[in-house]
Amino acid sequence: MTGSKIEINSGKYFAYCGIGGILACGTTHFGMTPIDMVKCRMQIDSTVYRNLTDGLHRIWKQNGIQGVYRGGLPTLLGYSMQGMGKYGFYEFFKYEYSQAMPTANKTALFLAASATAEFFADIMLCPMEAFKVRLQTSGTPFCSGFVDGISRIYRSEGLHGFYKGIVPLWMRQIPYTMVKFASFENIVAGIYHSVLRRPKSEFTKGQQLGVTCTAGYLAGILCAIVSHPADTIVSKLNSSAQGTSAVQIVRELGMRGLWVGLLPRIFMIGTLTCSQWTIYDSFKVKIGLPTTGGN
Repeated sequence: MTGSKIEINSGKYFAYCGIGGILACGTTHFGMTPIDMVKCRMQIDSTVYRNLTDGLHRIWKQNGIQGVYRGGLPTLLGYSMQGMGKYGFYEFFKYEYSQAMPTANKTALFLAASATAEFFADIMLCPMEAFKVRLQTSGTPFCSGFVDGISRIYRSEGLHGFYKGIVPLWMRQIPYTMVKFASFENIVAGIYHSVLRRPKSEFTKGQQLGVTCTAGYLAGILCAIVSHPADTIVSKLNSSAQGTSAVQIVRELGMRGLWVGLLPRIFMIGTLTCSQWTIYDSFKVKIGLPTTGGN
């Protein structure tokens, strides 16, 4: 497939960006499931493991590969849907906002487009995120399988059980995505302008993907720091009894407790963001589209 067959900012273009988002987010989050599980358990009980390595070792020793990948299926499904919304809607709203406000600051457009995209993407993610956290943090097996787990949540709490964490999820994901996209686009532009000092068009696609990877990891570190307190609240909320509020959790944990598990999350999100941008841009290059940013 060549780029001439896909008109930039057409409906087909946005659809392919959504497919790229599925590939980027679903696969990478699934691959990081073991680290995510240790992180979630440490957020629920900071004394459960000494550190990331200790957690992974103990889970593997007790349950093997099945243990470290507990919650893998809802992770794969949830973040595939979220990735489709995150990347597809981002490209769509970035174009629409730039048309509506042609003189607006570029960073402001990146921030507005990414925030809008993530609002809708989280609605797609939230049910599987709730299911995943329960699987990963339950002291005893939460369910016998995927369908049983979904049924248990619905029978006990109804639709609210899947969406009770939506506000903290927005609190976590919207700032995260705003930093992810705005910082990535600006870092890419900065690398070409201030480090390489040559226009993007003078580099091969492979070299451009190297810039993508570097900018992705740096953006990921910023994402992890900005969104971590809300991530802790989401993990705690989804594992708490019905009726527990985010405000109660903040009071219970205190400021220090909100930052438990930050280092594993920096490693996880840095790696995730780098991988996601690299997969996303590799997919775009494969179908004849330009890499993101730096134009």
